[in-house]
Amino acid sequence: MPASSIVPRLVLASGSAYRKELLSRLRIPFDVVAPDIDESPLAGESPDTTAVRLARQKAAAIAKQYPDALIIGSDQVATLDGEQIGKPGSHDMALKQLQQMRGKRVVFHTALCLWDARNANAAQAAQVENVQTFVTFRDLPDEQLDAYLRTEQPYDCAGSAKNEGLGIAILEKIESPDPTALTGLPLIALTTMLRRAGVSLFGLRYGTS
Repeated sequence: MPASSIVPRLVLASGSAYRKELLSRLRIPFDVVAPDIDESPLAGESPDTTAVRLARQKAAAIAKQYPDALIIGSDQVATLDGEQIGKPGSHDMALKQLQQMRGKRVVFHTALCLWDARNANAAQAAQVENVQTFVTFRDLPDEQLDAYLRTEQPYDCAGSAKNEGLGIAILEKIESPDPTALTGLPLIALTTMLRRAGVSLFGLRYGTS
């Protein structure tokens, strides 16, 4: 599809403030709609498969409401020694996570789906990619981990650390082809997908339909 001066409406299928902030960096108007889906992993499902499935499901769910839009779905699954690490939800759980991860390498699978709802063929409507980020945590004592958590309170983050904030101080190394993937929305992969969908990011007028 050739690029046009009017692009389709963009919808971010997420309730995440972090993904909203990341997408706003592209300076393209977009709507935000949080999908209502079960994000639990399936029995025997690998972490990367979980992330890709959920990213696709989120985009597909919102595509039903916006048949002429491009829908962005994303999901992240963190793993330590092959076991999935979820959002801690509380201080005690976050401290437990950081204690388990200190001095170790954690893999973050950040899956992205761009669903073109204008395409009636569901098999061809979605572009999907999984971006892996390898994060090595510093081997810090409990009192420093506790102090970090009380300062930043990253209880809604898988892995209990905000790399875009003070959490960077408890990390030793980040290895990724896309620096925005760890925060939750891989912008390098997304801009590639948007170009494939006919969206030009520079110097053009944008519409909502």
